[in-house]
Amino acid sequence: MNVPRILMCPPDHYSIEYEINAWMNRHRPADHRTSITQWNYLVETLKKAGATIELLPPQSGLPDLVFTANAGLIHHNRMILSRFRPHERRDEQPHVHQWFKQHGFSVTLLPDGLFFEGAGDALFCGDTLFAGYRMRSDARSHQIIGNMLACRVIPLELNDPYYYHLDTCFCPLADGVAMYFPGAFDDYGRRALQEAIPYLIEIPEIEARRFAANAVVVNQTVITNAGCPQLQRLLAQAGFVTRSSNLTEFVKAGGSAKCLTLRLDGEEAASWKQHPPAANIAVQPS
Repeated sequence: MNVPRILMCPPDHYSIEYEINAWMNRHRPADHRTSITQWNYLVETLKKAGATIELLPPQSGLPDLVFTANAGLIHHNRMILSRFRPHERRDEQPHVHQWFKQHGFSVTLLPDGLFFEGAGDALFCGDTLFAGYRMRSDARSHQIIGNMLACRVIPLELNDPYYYHLDTCFCPLADGVAMYFPGAFDDYGRRALQEAIPYLIEIPEIEARRFAANAVVVNQTVITNAGCPQLQRLLAQAGFVTRSSNLTEFVKAGGSAKCLTLRLDGEEAASWKQHPPAANIAVQPS
């Protein structure tokens, strides 16, 4: 089994300096010291689960660079670079581009005028790429990426401003197994997920608002924000090991565990290749 490799960015310059999603409020700032403590604890939790951590250097003036999931989509040795809709985050792109070039990745840019926000809106479950669009990423971007990677793409429209990226309301766990918050999707989106994924774990709304879906899967360990006991019970029943990491200071900016990480071995390898077939996982089918 390959050791999972995860890219993270220390929160040296993390703060809430603008408001680009429904969670952010400049009058409700993140505590810097607590942010560092919480980030370090997440790092140690990931290492204990079996991951290795590589670091993207933080940059002054780029407070959201800490959310490395939004940097792009990794597929094998290819990095499809994000193009951010909010202008506040666009200066992150050259730093990300440089890091991946220096570390031997082939970096691909989408055509001008198309927005795409990386693994925040593009998640593999099995061989299918599930793609969130409307608020941050464009549906056309995902279709182009599907053609690039020769994979099936299922677009999912996001309608609730509190779930502005797909990874805030949907998390693949294994091939044919995922957890999601149904309230973040319209009827079509819910049907599409139910038809494509045989086993879906529903996240209670109260825990979805604690970013329960914004979890990191390392082998059979699922790491969530603290305060998600109902989901953790459901995951344990399904045969997963659960861990909590208190990430309240990052939730203030609209992110949690998944947002703070990017799988360098590829999002398509993040969980499902490490697990037995879905038929062996004891969860109720959707």
